[in-house]
Amino acid sequence: MIPLVATESATHAITEPLFTHGLQVVVGLGQSGLSVVQYLVNKGAEVAVTDKQSLPTLAAQLPESVIIRQFGAIDSELLQQATRIIISPGISLETPAIAAALQAGIPVVSDIQLFCEACTVPIIAITGSNAKSTVTTLVGQMAADAGVNVGVGGNIGIPALNLLADKDMQLAVLELSSFQLETVTNLNAQVATVLNMSPDHLDRHGDMLHYQQAKHRVFQGAKSVVINRDDTLTHPEAAHLLDSSHCISTGIDAPDAGQYGLIIDTEGQTYLARGNERLLSAEQLPIKGRHNLLNAQSALALGELAGLPLPSMLSTLQQFTGLDHRCQYMRTIAGVDYFNDSKGTNIGSTMAAIEGLGAVYTPKGGKLLLILGGQGKGQQFGELAPFINRYVSHVLCIGADGEQIEQHLRAAKLSSEVALQQCQSLDNAFVIIQQLTNKQASDKGDKTDIQVVLLSPACASFDQFSGYEARGQYFSQLVTQFAETAAR
Repeated sequence: MIPLVATESATHAITEPLFTHGLQVVVGLGQSGLSVVQYLVNKGAEVAVTDKQSLPTLAAQLPESVIIRQFGAIDSELLQQATRIIISPGISLETPAIAAALQAGIPVVSDIQLFCEACTVPIIAITGSNAKSTVTTLVGQMAADAGVNVGVGGNIGIPALNLLADKDMQLAVLELSSFQLETVTNLNAQVATVLNMSPDHLDRHGDMLHYQQAKHRVFQGAKSVVINRDDTLTHPEAAHLLDSSHCISTGIDAPDAGQYGLIIDTEGQTYLARGNERLLSAEQLPIKGRHNLLNAQSALALGELAGLPLPSMLSTLQQFTGLDHRCQYMRTIAGVDYFNDSKGTNIGSTMAAIEGLGAVYTPKGGKLLLILGGQGKGQQFGELAPFINRYVSHVLCIGADGEQIEQHLRAAKLSSEVALQQCQSLDNAFVIIQQLTNKQASDKGDKTDIQVVLLSPACASFDQFSGYEARGQYFSQLVTQFAETAAR
């Protein structure tokens, strides 16, 4: 447990920041890139910007003092003149101009590195393949409800450097992606966690080993850690903390003393537990599914190590309804519950959604209808087959890689009892959904009733939408239209 104030051990500032010397080149002018430019200019640094877009949307917001603006391509010659390069998360280190700069010995970092150098309050650092945004938001809300002046940012939408504008901030809670972490050294978080690991972004990282290595950089210099007992991967960066009071574990099993887990009583009721103490029943949480019980544990463990009071955290949990597009309950139509998990853009996230909801509905005799598809990002979708065989009766494939998903699932021995159809689009999927649910309503004896329609695509959305938010919003719109039609 730590005090929620700046202490010598929690300080991340350095004596002579690199931005006081030489040219700082910002690569990529998205929201994080713009925050870097504004931050460095305010510190009196000489700043240049380069972006592959000919006219970046945010270029008009650049300070007038930024004279060097090379757009239309990442300027390799400009990078060779840099004292330090600050790269946006969306740009690969293997980009030729970046690789050449690294070869020349020029430091390449992310905005998170700059934040670490300037931050003088404790940092809770959260990464993982799935649930980062949910846990980050929940921990931030727990801190706020406990009366802590907390800043929440990073990969979650608010650039980390923007948090420094609040001079009274007592605690920073950061969601961090593998792209951000691969250019961070010694984050020195007060509390750090890798929530889970499953294949994602392999088109960028190459394989699971490199993906894991990027994620585990979150543990460098950490003073305490939260680990998932169900994750079989090792934690070499946190090895010195694993068997100490500075490590708390979470899991789906009954926990040992001082750890978090689940206890199931003789009547089948599931409880969040710390050691043998039952904290809350699953029924008391607005967020549903076993995956969300794990998320709740992670938040509690992170909060405990950050010094947040347990009664206050439990109160927050009972009010927290989850995030938009993350296993978000939409409505019930003709006895079928609709869930929007558009933010489920990798197979690990979709596995968690299927298993989390399946564990709730299968005991009631129901099955899930699952909508999959989009841009597959080099994943192996056959890993979903065991979860689909257990909990799903229908799979509807949409998007650019819908047929590839079907090939992977059938090669992985998709059950003959699971119906799979290619729909190409969400609109076509809802035509099938209407047919199935109408038939189901007239056939009450069907033992494989669809009780849930779940959009959890396991894919990126850019083949058909501007992002997962737009995909989720369109799904919500179709659900609303379907409900209105059903009510006539």
